[in-house]
Amino acid sequence: MTVTRFAPSPTGRLHRGHAFSALFARAAGTRFLLRIEDTDRTRCRPAFEAGIYEDLAWLGLDWERPVRRQSDHMAEYAASLAKLDARGLLYKCFCTRADIAREIEAAGGAPHGDAAIYPGTCRHRAADDVAERVASGAAYALRLDVAKAAACTGPLEWRDRDAGVQKARPELLGDAVLARKEFPASYHLAVVHDDHVQGIDLVTRGTDLFVATHLHRLLQALLGLDVPDWRHHRLLLDTDGRRLAKRAGSASLADLRASGVDPKKIVMELGFEYNI
Repeated sequence: MTVTRFAPSPTGRLHRGHAFSALFARAAGTRFLLRIEDTDRTRCRPAFEAGIYEDLAWLGLDWERPVRRQSDHMAEYAASLAKLDARGLLYKCFCTRADIAREIEAAGGAPHGDAAIYPGTCRHRAADDVAERVASGAAYALRLDVAKAAACTGPLEWRDRDAGVQKARPELLGDAVLARKEFPASYHLAVVHDDHVQGIDLVTRGTDLFVATHLHRLLQALLGLDVPDWRHHRLLLDTDGRRLAKRAGSASLADLRASGVDPKKIVMELGFEYNI
């Protein structure tokens, strides 16, 4: 029995790219779960969560109940953070995004993908400096010392069912943020915890998250979590070759429904069977 999941964030209405991802996950599993990834309390809205259920039902999808909502499980993520902290694998980072960009530029490096690789500015701050900054109320993030963590686990591998066995290279993402004040648990920490708790044995998601899987394999090893297989599907692009995205204003499923589009047509165009 293969257990898959679709895990959207309620920060906007779903579009065709989300539909493809949900249908891909449903087609790959014998059990299909829905998870609401709402750790970003500054952008998540109840209306968008309600829209997720509405849009998926319109597409002919059904899922097992109850739905797991990440905001209901913050204490669990805090416990995972505490385990990593107890092993000395986390450090406080006081850098802003502008600070990181300046240091990378000064070092002659160039960021790749959607985000710059953190250069480790705060990794070796003196303990008294850190304590003084915390006491002053300075904002900070908790970062994973990836090199130190990888030394604890030794070499790791993970398996993509299409690309084959991969040597884990968590350094590709640098010292990733696992929590900050406004996000008590980052995507990276919450997703590996939830996949373990929910018994997910096949993680399906877009190729834009392929690199993140290297870090997720490291976190699984550090926290003693189950290791699933992965499948990374293609991304849907617009007519200009850009990835469909909420922030790019891609047409939502709600818009398509309001204009009278037949959901069966959408599902079949995406390469799947309509179940109603």
